[in-house]
Amino acid sequence: MSTAAISEFVRWRAPTVRAAARAESAAGLGSRTAMSDTLTLRAVYDEHFPFVWRSLRRLGVPESDVPDAAQEVFLVVHRKLCEFEGRSKVTTWLYAIVLRVAQDRRKRAFDRRRVDDEDAITSLEDGVDPSAHVEQRQRLALLERLLDELPLEQRAVFTLFELDAMSGEAIAELLEIPLGTVYSRLRLAREAFAKSAARHRAREGFVGSTSGARAPLPQGTPKLAVGDGR
Repeated sequence: MSTAAISEFVRWRAPTVRAAARAESAAGLGSRTAMSDTLTLRAVYDEHFPFVWRSLRRLGVPESDVPDAAQEVFLVVHRKLCEFEGRSKVTTWLYAIVLRVAQDRRKRAFDRRRVDDEDAITSLEDGVDPSAHVEQRQRLALLERLLDELPLEQRAVFTLFELDAMSGEAIAELLEIPLGTVYSRLRLAREAFAKSAARHRAREGFVGSTSGARAPLPQGTPKLAVGDGR
């Protein structure tokens, strides 16, 4: 997530969330549990905003749509915080909300998908020359297209494991699913990703045979040893 993106959100979107936080404080929320009495919207927002932003991008929400999607997430948090009983981690609860928002956005996206040169999936290094910048954008666009072909449940596991380097156990806890389901989804996602990458190589190889050029796969694309059960 870029500094500019955070600043833009805080400038234009955060006031809505913070207004909800002020209303929350004024209301007193006497019906809350002991856990949610000590967990305020402002505290959740301040501590977990980067996690929400990053998770939305990992799940395919375009950079330009993330401010609206993040606002949706925190407004749901405002409505549902009184129901949070602390039986799971806050991030687990938040990720479930993020996943639902991303699913809804994905259904409504259709042909509106755009890929930015921000560091949501990977980051550009400082001082990169313009030609390398263009190539990096192309790699990111390709990686985004390959990830977009995965079902959202598989994409969630795949990106958490391969891009965020989370363990299977940590993913199981975050998504509140059995460990076996994590590895099953990971295996299916790797197989689907590998097939998509192979189709791209075949297509670009054919084009390259006539034009002399071949587009590379995204730098840092996970090595897809399907039988790997890290």
